[in-house]
Amino acid sequence: MPRKRNTKEGSHSDQWVMLVQESAIDVPDKADCGPVFTRLRNPKTGTAALYFFNSGASQVYEVKAFDEEYRSWFIGQSVQHDGRLLFVTPLDPLFLILPYFIQANEKQGKFQPVDQVIKDEDFPRCSSILNCAKALQSLHHITDEKEICNRKFYKYNQEKTLGWLRKKAEQTVKALKNTSLSVGGGVQSSMLIRNKPVTEVTEEDYLRYAHGLLSDYIPADLSVELLKFLELPAVSTKTALGEPPSKKRKLSDKPVEAEEDYTKFNSDSKEKKPSKMTAAQKSLAKVDKSGMKNISTFFASRNKATTKST
Repeated sequence: MPRKRNTKEGSHSDQWVMLVQESAIDVPDKADCGPVFTRLRNPKTGTAALYFFNSGASQVYEVKAFDEEYRSWFIGQSVQHDGRLLFVTPLDPLFLILPYFIQANEKQGKFQPVDQVIKDEDFPRCSSILNCAKALQSLHHITDEKEICNRKFYKYNQEKTLGWLRKKAEQTVKALKNTSLSVGGGVQSSMLIRNKPVTEVTEEDYLRYAHGLLSDYIPADLSVELLKFLELPAVSTKTALGEPPSKKRKLSDKPVEAEEDYTKFNSDSKEKKPSKMTAAQKSLAKVDKSGMKNISTFFASRNKATTKST
């Protein structure tokens, strides 16, 4: 997909550097409004998250940030202190709609018009999701529908939702197989020290990986139900490839704990054993050192040298 780096002109606080499809930031001549960033409820956590609507809100995009500490951008003659790199990618609007139908079903448990379901006092812009292309036409994947007096009413259906998510998982598995991305217990990583050969990736590995990706876009309870629906066995508590913990290098924000006592290599060790002298060292030992100064005296502080002279 063609992408470009885009920066907004204006004050430093209104600038970002992002990778985005050109079609997402195009503004038609007669458009009522241009592309906008907005906060919506994250479908997994329920907390606020940043999303992006193109002109006319016909497509919603998720916004991911690559962030490193002590990072800035040079933009023209100025320094942009927000050093994040934003990735803006298309998102299926059904993932954002789904939590509202689940919540409505738990509270009312009845058929309702979609505009009564997709409303949120904390996130009033959530109604814009319904403007996305095929959002309303796709509701049958997660709901039952009734039409009364030319008006449609909807109610959440978990079985339909799980079937829709399974198709998503199958599509993800197909995409993973067409790439060189490693999945499963045999993931090649420089953070592991292996003493066993890498096992072949199975269909279960792909499906479990796809489940993990989808779980980032659905509530936790539904993720558990999807795991059962996909007939995936429970994850083993054993470490990857059956290797003992001592064979793994730790990856965390804490210092790596050494498995061996490295203090024996310290130069000030008291129990250091004398080593045999080489021929060059023996020759140097026979040299007359009378009248020679230790090299450390040349680096003594001037104050100490003055004190000694007085």
